[in-house]
Amino acid sequence: MLHKTMFSTPVVQPCLRWFSRTVLKLLGWKVMGNIPKELKQCIVIGAPHTTNWDMPFSLMVAFSLDVPLYWVGKDSIFKFPFGGLMRWMGGIPVDRSKSNNMVEATVQQFDQHAELRIMMSPEGTRSKVDKWKSGFYYIAHGAGVPIALGFIDYKQKQAGVLGSFKTSGDYEADLAKIFEQYGDYLHPTK
Repeated sequence: MLHKTMFSTPVVQPCLRWFSRTVLKLLGWKVMGNIPKELKQCIVIGAPHTTNWDMPFSLMVAFSLDVPLYWVGKDSIFKFPFGGLMRWMGGIPVDRSKSNNMVEATVQQFDQHAELRIMMSPEGTRSKVDKWKSGFYYIAHGAGVPIALGFIDYKQKQAGVLGSFKTSGDYEADLAKIFEQYGDYLHPTK
């Protein structure tokens, strides 16, 4: 069982949902798409990842869509004094010493939790990159879960989910299809 987060805290969750919807509306943002409730497990990628504002906007979009999200991190960042806060914010500590790597450790999280949506940045950084990191793909493929295609477009003031994608095991072919689904929201140089 996963720990209680800001997405599941009784009084906090509805307040944050109202706050998120209100702030986005006042700022002129449009939230599009959704992650269907029946999609209990998935990797949610957020692209492009270009600024420190991506996390607060992503959380406001998640609250607006009423979709609880988690993220994974090395267990060392969950130590005192901030460990409890990190977990409450949706963090899942992963002990990399018990697995070969973060991919395998995260796949194991899906084996342990019937409902789990993990948010990740495919770029792995806020800087412009020539190629996405492949971890999000191999986690989704290894766990047998779809990838929800989240986006933030600061220019058009739009954010949300474009749909979902099921991996085939052919990373390069699937990545081309993912880029195609992002269309004008993303201009990767691959």
